[in-house]
Amino acid sequence: MFHKEGHKIIFVSLIIVVGLFFLIDGFITIEWLRKSLMIGVLIFFILILQFFRNPKRHTHADDTHALSPVDGKVVVIEEVFEKEVFKDKRIQVSVFMSPLNVHVTRYPISGNVAFSKYHPGKYLVAWHPKASEENERTTVVLENKTFGKVLYRQIAGALAKRIVNYAKPNSLVSQGDDSGFIKFGSRVDLFLPLDAKIKVELNQKVRGGESVIAEM
Repeated sequence: MFHKEGHKIIFVSLIIVVGLFFLIDGFITIEWLRKSLMIGVLIFFILILQFFRNPKRHTHADDTHALSPVDGKVVVIEEVFEKEVFKDKRIQVSVFMSPLNVHVTRYPISGNVAFSKYHPGKYLVAWHPKASEENERTTVVLENKTFGKVLYRQIAGALAKRIVNYAKPNSLVSQGDDSGFIKFGSRVDLFLPLDAKIKVELNQKVRGGESVIAEM
């Protein structure tokens, strides 16, 4: 299954790949070079398909758990001062996604969308310390009775050129459902209450909509 954000790109890429195959077959007479070019074009198309895949996840909805919004590796677990919305201390857990990870963003908790905002910005590498403040990003705050307010921030990386955010203010959302998509490399920061029990470790690999990040 492929994410709807990739349908157009996959279709255009398929047309380009077919065209390149005809050109290579018609104009390249050296056998080894023709086969190498065709294999290269095919690998390119497979990578496009890989990037936009949207595998079904088995989310076990639980109001006491905050799930990982994305697939990737945990690169930050620290107490920070969140200055955009909360303006107080929170526990930040950041997950970095390589171009090979699934890039669907999922709601970490169920609840009401209390805040949703897009910020244009730079395209620093996703692990840069200032990426969360200077890169293109979206900020979403979800609220429920168990966790209170939880903020997650989609951050574009050096290759990402478009962040898609489905979270609409004052709408009710379900844990694990699609909340957005980041095209070509990125990171997601999750800001949790200080009394949340963190259930992951640095460098741990997590799966969006399944791995438990924190528990109340």
